[in-house]
Amino acid sequence: VGSTRRTAVAALLRETEIQTRGYSMPTLHHKDHTAVGCQASVATKYMETDDIVDLDWENLGFGLVDTDFMYMAKCGPDGNFSNGEILPFGPIALSPSAGVLNYGQGLFEGLKAYRKTDGYILLFRPEENAVRMKNGSDRMCMPAPSVEQFVDAVKQTVLANKRWVPPTGKGSLYIRPLLIGSGAILGLAPAPEYTFLIYVSPVGNYFKEGLAPINLIIEDNFHRAAPGGTGGVKTIGNYASVLKAQRTAKEKGYSDVLYLDAVHNKYLEEVSSCNIFVVKGNAISTPAIEGTILPGITRKSIIEVAESKGYKVNVGHQELIGSTI
Repeated sequence: VGSTRRTAVAALLRETEIQTRGYSMPTLHHKDHTAVGCQASVATKYMETDDIVDLDWENLGFGLVDTDFMYMAKCGPDGNFSNGEILPFGPIALSPSAGVLNYGQGLFEGLKAYRKTDGYILLFRPEENAVRMKNGSDRMCMPAPSVEQFVDAVKQTVLANKRWVPPTGKGSLYIRPLLIGSGAILGLAPAPEYTFLIYVSPVGNYFKEGLAPINLIIEDNFHRAAPGGTGGVKTIGNYASVLKAQRTAKEKGYSDVLYLDAVHNKYLEEVSSCNIFVVKGNAISTPAIEGTILPGITRKSIIEVAESKGYKVNVGHQELIGSTI
């Protein structure tokens, strides 16, 4: 199985560098949110920390490690996001009637930062995550930060938590942007307020096998998504629905679940948390993006790199029968 969660691919693909020197350090304190126009506000100052945290980097798994700071910005009924700010990492206040809690109005993204040996930190195509969040927000009737504000917020959060970026080759800093309907709402309707959050955690490989092959079980009873649904956007509800099948698979010794399409129940779609590729000789095949599959950023990058290296890339329906996975 070709999983798009392969960290090694990152070294081959286009990256954005963040210089970690020369930024002013803002004062950390709570302040009132001020609305600005054009759904965007960009900070002019970054905060950075110096030393590296003393962790067991050799045995770092994919689990939450509380770090120092998080980013937060608010958006009211006018659709304009406030000037975001870096705050100490910790719990946030939500009304029991928040839209995200009652109706699942929320999106998230996931990307990584890597430490280099020359004092720089690399981000992997953060603008692509920003675009995907904007596309998902339209489907979920939510305002979204601009690409510029999204990328700037990611940089601020990474630099504020620089000491949590693992040493070179020991892992990465996982970055989790969240866009949630935080406003109180009783009837079924879009929330009156939205919160854009980013937190981070140092991580190792997502699968315990690391870069070794993983074992997947093909699921023909449960389906991850259906035509006309939200399978093509990174909304939070897509992930709770796979937990039962995933738990059953892991109890049987498998790493994860490979889902089939909900109409014919024979075409490959994706794994619980990543896209899939089928490799045969010089040909690489992957399911097409038709509304039920998440448009993965690593998927897009692998296709670009493979084509540039002379591989034949087939994008379309991948039937289970007769396939060697």
